Amino acid sequence: MIRKHIITCTVILALLVMAKVFALKLPQTTKTSAEEAQKTVEKTVVTPVVAPVIEEKAPLKPKAKLNFAKETLPVADARVKQKMKRYLASYSFRKTQTNRLHKKAAEWFPVIEPILKAHGIPNDFKYMPLVESGLRGGTSPKGASGYWQFMPGTARSYGLKVNGKVDERKNLRKSTIAACKYLNDLYDVFGNWTLVAAAYNVGDNHMKKQINRQKQDDYYKLKLNRETGSYVYKLISMKEIVKNPTKHGYKEPKILLAYNAE
Repeated sequence: MIRKHIITCTVILALLVMAKVFALKLPQTTKTSAEEAQKTVEKTVVTPVVAPVIEEKAPLKPKAKLNFAKETLPVADARVKQKMKRYLASYSFRKTQTNRLHKKAAEWFPVIEPILKAHGIPNDFKYMPLVESGLRGGTSPKGASGYWQFMPGTARSYGLKVNGKVDERKNLRKSTIAACKYLNDLYDVFGNWTLVAAAYNVGDNHMKKQINRQKQDDYYKLKLNRETGSYVYKLISMKEIVKNPTKHGYKEPKILLAYNAE
């Protein structure tokens, strides 16, 4: 009986010893496994995912819009677009021999530009003398003369001497100053540079009558006589062939490089 008790106690004791030993070894095994896992992670080379570089194309430059004195030409109107196309074609190198006009611009612009600026007149009006006198010169059948084609009475009212001995309409500096004063007076009446250009051609009284009669103050929608109705188109065309000579058939583009800016 005593022997059975001893055997039982021995078995229980052995089980307790084994349990203790197992308990002591378990954390060590766990720790070792954790360390090995950490080493495995450290040894693993992770290749970063790099998104493909997409080269952005430079945005396309919008086509330059035709304008006069920063007032854009409404080319969305098919009639206006067709008319502008026709006048640009008529001002090509073959039709106007623009080398002659470029030479005149190179001579006249250095005098005209600072005077326009001093009087607050848009720079685009420098093309007006090229249209007015650069194409034909001399005195018109109605009596207009000089760089800005002033009528005698208008010239005198703006301080120019016009008599049998002196005609200051043919003095570029003095006539440009007179033209600036006249243009500013027209702007006070019409408040729009395109209408100012048209009124310079046809006269302020006639332009006011047409605006009131037609109840329309948009130059491009007004029904005007042929010369006045084409006048602003001619100015824009002149601006285009002077600024972009090679585009319109000019053969000596170096002459006016200094005047290709706005």
